[in-house]
Amino acid sequence: MPHFVLVCVDKPGALALRMATRQAHFDWLAEHPGVVRLGGPFLSEAGEMAGSLIIFEAADIAAARAFADADPYAKAGLFASIELRPWRATVGAVP
Repeated sequence: MPHFVLVCVDKPGALALRMATRQAHFDWLAEHPGVVRLGGPFLSEAGEMAGSLIIFEAADIAAARAFADADPYAKAGLFASIELRPWRATVGAVP
């Protein structure tokens, strides 16, 4: 199955929204076992969460978009920007 990379940058001052939505985000991910291959937050210079990077599998770009749009973070309006790109691993291993 193809891989996709989701790069999301939080809106300025949105840490409280991220924290309020975090458990729903994790619960949603748990409903999709095996889809996400690697993921985690970007950090600000102060060490606070400020965005997300997710590498995941989807059948095609439409399915990848649907997956990204269904994330509770996206539904809550957390992100200032979202970039979704097809991706292929060439160095290292994707879990």
